[in-house]
Amino acid sequence: MAAQKITPLLKDELDIVIPTIRNLDFLEMWRPFFEPYHLIIVQDGDPSKTIKVPDGFDYELYNRNDINRILGPKASCISFKDSACRCFGYMVSKKKYIYTIDDDCFVAKNPSGKDINALEQHIHNLLTPSTPHFFNTLYDPYREGADFVRGYPFSLREGVPTAVSHGLWLNIPDYDAPTQLVKARERNTRYVDAVMTIPKGTIFPMCGMNLGFNRDLIGPAMYFGLMGDGQPIGRYDDMWAGWCTKVICDHLGYGVKTGLPYIWHSKASNPFVNLKKEYKGIYWQEDIIPFFQNVSLPKECTTVQQCYNELAKQVKDKLSAVDPYFTKLADAMVTWIEAWDELNPTGDSAKIPNGVRK
Repeated sequence: MAAQKITPLLKDELDIVIPTIRNLDFLEMWRPFFEPYHLIIVQDGDPSKTIKVPDGFDYELYNRNDINRILGPKASCISFKDSACRCFGYMVSKKKYIYTIDDDCFVAKNPSGKDINALEQHIHNLLTPSTPHFFNTLYDPYREGADFVRGYPFSLREGVPTAVSHGLWLNIPDYDAPTQLVKARERNTRYVDAVMTIPKGTIFPMCGMNLGFNRDLIGPAMYFGLMGDGQPIGRYDDMWAGWCTKVICDHLGYGVKTGLPYIWHSKASNPFVNLKKEYKGIYWQEDIIPFFQNVSLPKECTTVQQCYNELAKQVKDKLSAVDPYFTKLADAMVTWIEAWDELNPTGDSAKIPNGVRK
């Protein structure tokens, strides 16, 4: 009797978004886990370059020409020559869930030597509640073999919907340039078998290279800002999205998890190039982080879009004094929401123009 084929979790409800400037040979390693899913590839840099995708994958590919054609003047909110362009993929997706990964991230192994299905773990994180209001000392109580510890209030055990699953990396750690320079040979070999909810009121440095989220709950907040070509800053795209998203999740009653799954981060970026991109951000974050720690959204803001537009207003009011860049960024945040709403009209399933679809 033939074995019954198991349908992958959320096969028709999840898109995998990959920003890239190169051929996607790395997908071969991920084939057992990614092949059943739809991919959205956002090609950065020269749109005349042909990106090769291994056979057998179902994908759409968008380059800068596609972005300009689909968004028109609003394409100005999508970064160029920076992996922040990935958020265009979030905007054009029609799925409930997104998983995004960088093209230098490979399949990691757990301590027993077994390949880690990162996507499966992200899905588990997203489909189980978060506990942002009270910390559980056994971490994620919804994992097999764990539960709520003695003293955990029963009134809080239902948890809240999980909006974000933030995964980690073995091998090359996600360090800033000064730390890279000081610890050039350091590699992360520590596999911590834990998933935890980031408490309400606590922000965190989100990394976009191994990230899952519920697009229906929080998608419009996942804007990776203005980075790269023509901008005074880079490598803060995912962190900006994380700060905005966490503040909005806290306001709307959603949760953010961090920990498992791990991927294998294969390649260290150049710390001198990184320092050039980051150095203003290293100064600015001393003002940015207190801003997000103290920001308050009015109770009238009941949708992600309303929250995000209010955040943009406060960014302009409070951070423009730090640098004129934040006035430009606040305007781009508003443009992003306008573009999102144009491509995702409420209650309308109309398809937008596609890129190259395979």
